[in-house]
Amino acid sequence: MFRRTTFVGVLCAAMLGALAGAQADDLREIKARGAIRHLGVPYANFVTGAGDGFSVDIVKMFAQHLGVRYAYVETDWDTVIPDLIGRKVKASGGTVELGEVVPVRGDLIANGLTIIPWRQKVVRFSTPDFPTQIWFVVRSDSPIRPIEPSGDLRKDIAAVRTLLRGHSILGKVNTCLDPTLYDIVSTGARSVLFAGSLNDMAGAVIKGETEATLLDVPDALVALKKWPGMIKVVGPLSPAQEMGVGFRPDSPQLHREFEKFLHQIKRNGTYRGIVEKYYPLALSYFPEFFK
Repeated sequence: MFRRTTFVGVLCAAMLGALAGAQADDLREIKARGAIRHLGVPYANFVTGAGDGFSVDIVKMFAQHLGVRYAYVETDWDTVIPDLIGRKVKASGGTVELGEVVPVRGDLIANGLTIIPWRQKVVRFSTPDFPTQIWFVVRSDSPIRPIEPSGDLRKDIAAVRTLLRGHSILGKVNTCLDPTLYDIVSTGARSVLFAGSLNDMAGAVIKGETEATLLDVPDALVALKKWPGMIKVVGPLSPAQEMGVGFRPDSPQLHREFEKFLHQIKRNGTYRGIVEKYYPLALSYFPEFFK
């Protein structure tokens, strides 16, 4: 059974659920164990699946900072948060319901996890580590033309929304690409829920499996580089968003130590070097974020 809960209730339920399923670890327990478990979903260039990626590199350095071994735990978008907090979750729009207790499999989530309202109710986020936004993307031969940026983001989003009517748009539940988060249906468009990996959504549009898709900025940047001339960005469907590393609400020491570590690598230039390695175009799209 799932039950809707408030933020305070979520914190208590997450703690109790973790303790009932498997003891939730904070910094002291992680150091005693000698390893930090990185929950990751292979996605864009955050977790490549080849043992590296933006998030992998950062968490490996964090493990060295703590003096413990790095342990990668692969998961997927449906189970990544349950694997962290020890409870099943069901999200719809901005609400979230907690379900049965499940085993805790990791200590933090790092794979381009967008900070959206329902996730903030069950996960403690780090300081944002990457900028993002939701874009409307179509094949390059689509009759839908990209909007002319007006300089006013609200007007640009409204202009894009007028172009959605009558079109099928791919999205994915339990992610930042869930169509209900952006009220896609009210535009007269039809939402099509994708059963495959987020990494394959741009490819599905290119293959003609769907007319259009929602993509977040990191995935769109990877797709534009991977398939040059095959897709085009029509425009934004959300305000600017941010991604961060996710922690259990009852791991405050680990969270605080990561905050100190992230500040350190941003200050000494290491963080910018990782961005340049995996997302060089992001520096041009979001110069203010990477100042």
